Amino acid sequence: MSIQIVEKSGDGLSRVFGVTVSAKELNERAEARITEISPQMQLKGFRPGKVPPAHVRRLYGKSIMSEIIDQTLNESTQKAIDDAKVRPATQPEMRLDSDMDKVLAGKEDLTYEIQVEVMPDFTPVDPKTLSLTRPVYAAPDNEVDNMLRQLAQQNRTYEPRAGKAAKAQDGDMVVADFVGRIDGEAFEGGTAQDSQIVVGSGQFIPGFEEQLIGAKAGDTVMVKVSFPDDYQVDTLKGKPAEFETTIKDVRAPAESAMDDAFAEKLGLASMDALRGAVRAQIEQQYSNQSRFKLKRALLDVLDAQHDFPLPPRMVEAEFASIWQQVQNDKASGGLPDDDAGKSDEELQGEYRKIAERRVRLGLVLAEIGRAANVTITDQELSEAARQEAMRYGPQAQEVFDYLRKNPQAQAQLRAPIYEDKVVDLIFSQAKVEDKPVSKDELMQDDELPESYGGDKKPAKKAAKAKAEPQAEATEAKAEAKPKAAKPAKEEAPAEKAAKPKAAPKAKK
Repeated sequence: MSIQIVEKSGDGLSRVFGVTVSAKELNERAEARITEISPQMQLKGFRPGKVPPAHVRRLYGKSIMSEIIDQTLNESTQKAIDDAKVRPATQPEMRLDSDMDKVLAGKEDLTYEIQVEVMPDFTPVDPKTLSLTRPVYAAPDNEVDNMLRQLAQQNRTYEPRAGKAAKAQDGDMVVADFVGRIDGEAFEGGTAQDSQIVVGSGQFIPGFEEQLIGAKAGDTVMVKVSFPDDYQVDTLKGKPAEFETTIKDVRAPAESAMDDAFAEKLGLASMDALRGAVRAQIEQQYSNQSRFKLKRALLDVLDAQHDFPLPPRMVEAEFASIWQQVQNDKASGGLPDDDAGKSDEELQGEYRKIAERRVRLGLVLAEIGRAANVTITDQELSEAARQEAMRYGPQAQEVFDYLRKNPQAQAQLRAPIYEDKVVDLIFSQAKVEDKPVSKDELMQDDELPESYGGDKKPAKKAAKAKAEPQAEATEAKAEAKPKAAKPAKEEAPAEKAAKPKAAPKAKK
């Protein structure tokens, strides 16, 4: 291809290339394409394969030239990047200088500029030189015992209270029918038959269960409550209601015996096996927290040991994503208390530092992973898609198929897998020392690094995991081929008010 590429500027991480493709080159390629497709065309008035190239040119010339230009833009952009031996940090941008009507007509050269932000050139720290401390906590036997008692309570059965006049007590299960009314009118979803209500469980709206204490089978209790102001059904928020409740049975809790039969009920062979499973579950929870703390310590070290220019558009994209989440949190009242009193200017300054940290860490992890040839297998990606799809129940297969076929969805699945593999690689090479800590120390929130400005304080929950990098996403951007722009061309709401599972106590 006859193509001229000139680097116009190369300041910092920005590169601007000027590209010119001659009209002669474009016309020759268009003619070659017409010659290629003419024998394959079938048009009215012509025998199959006998359509004259001139007729094809007259009917489809501009469309074919548009296709040639689109292909040429992509090829020439990639050639400019390859010849300059740079890795784009973000999608290259184009600015067309030509009169595209004339280019399409084959009367003017195709000229345009490519603006590219390139990956910074830096040498990441050698993982073998890192020293890290991993906090660990060993669960004592009494913590396992407490968990077993909770399991027994969660799986307890209820037996009818002795005597016809047995009255419901706190903790009993009451079997009842009820009809809910607002202003004397029954409302949709406010009626239930044989509803099992555990007094004191907090499954119903506040005040409902407590009014059943002292009731016995055959009684009719008029339960008077008001729906919370923040209730999930708008039409019921703050409304006073009456539930005409007919008691059909009163049952007392029967504690489960902690024996092999109880273990078998939960699907394990013996009580020893159940105890072992519970201990493993507890230890896995603390192991996950230990890893989280170790990873956070690693990220802080990597952030402190690397200082290099960051691609501005990459930082802006990361900041925009974080800031959108902050705005959403503000609108929903979910902004952390220490952020609520700050101005947007103060918040933007703080969150921009977080965006810079995330980009910096993403680049460092991506570079370490690239140097070590860290890859993600099809099996790993497929398993991640399967696990994600399983969260959608009956729609699992549909979601799984979508995840397999959608490149953007796959990129979102790849990112955490890649990052974890790079982090595990660093852990395997670094010097990691275990430090026994208390349970409270292990579970407490970390403090934000000093680089965020101001006094140290517990890490905030807003804006997702703000301090976490996006290593795989960064690596994907680094390796992505540029693409040139084309030149032309439920359950009823009221039902939630009455049913125990559908009308839980509002969570704060």
